[in-house]
Amino acid sequence: MTDTHQPLAFAESLYLHISILGTVLLLLPCCLVSCLTIAYLPIFKQSQAAMANQSMEIITKVLEQSAKLVEEQVDAQLAKLNEMDEDDLERLKERRLEALKKAQKQKQEWLSKGHGEYREISSEKDFFSEVKDSKNAVCHFYRNSTFRCKILDKHLAILAKKHVETKFIKLNAEKAPFLTERLRIKVIPTLALLIDGKTKDYVVGFTDLGNTDEFTTEMLEWRLGCADVINYSGNLREPPTATQRSGTKFTKVEKKTIRGRGYDSDSEDD
Repeated sequence: MTDTHQPLAFAESLYLHISILGTVLLLLPCCLVSCLTIAYLPIFKQSQAAMANQSMEIITKVLEQSAKLVEEQVDAQLAKLNEMDEDDLERLKERRLEALKKAQKQKQEWLSKGHGEYREISSEKDFFSEVKDSKNAVCHFYRNSTFRCKILDKHLAILAKKHVETKFIKLNAEKAPFLTERLRIKVIPTLALLIDGKTKDYVVGFTDLGNTDEFTTEMLEWRLGCADVINYSGNLREPPTATQRSGTKFTKVEKKTIRGRGYDSDSEDD
C-alpha cells in the first residue's frame, strides 16, 4: 500500500506546484506593471507639470513680444507726430476734414436715392430702375400670406438704417411674375443680393440664417456681408451663432401657383 500511494502523492504534489507556478507567471506581468506605475507615476506627473510650465513660458514670451511690437508702433507714430510742425498738422487736419466732407456727401447721395430706409416698390419696372441706380441693393421677394416674410421685414428695416451704403427694398412676388421667373425664385421669402445691377447671391428661406425663425439681425447682417453687398466689419469666417438657440425644422409645403407659376414656401401657415 505504501509503495502504491507514494507515486500518487508525488504526482499530486507536482501538479500542485505546477498550478502555483502557472498562477505566479500569470500574475507576474500585472505585478510588474503595478510596480512600474507606482515607481514612475511621480516622474510622469513631474514631466506633465514641466511641459505645462514650458507652454506657459512660450505663451508669455509671445504675448510680451506682441505687446512690445504694438508699443514700438505706437511710439513710432507718436514720434512722427512730434516731428510735425504746424504746417504739417494743418495739412493733416485739412485731409481729415476733406475725408469727412466726402463721406458726408456720399451719404447724402445715398439718401437721395432711397437708401437708409426699407421701402416697398410696386412693380417690376421699379425694380430695374432701383437696382440700376445703386451699386449695392437687397430686394426681398415676399408674399403677404407667408408669415416668415414679416420676420425678415423686421430685420431688414434695422439693417437699412445701419447700412446706408446699401439699398433695401421689397417686392410682392405675386406682382412680379416675369422677374421671379427670370431670377428663378421658387421659395418665398427670398432675398436677391445685387451689385452693380447684377444678382450676385440669394438668401433662400432661413436655411443660411441658422434654420430658425429666431435668428438675430446680426446673423442676417453676417450673411449679407458674406455676399459683399454691405460693408461688414465683423469676422466673415465665423457666423455669430454662439447665442443662437436651436431652430425649428421647416416643412416643405405643396407648391402654390402665382399667376400660373409655381412657388415653394418655407412657411407652414399659407
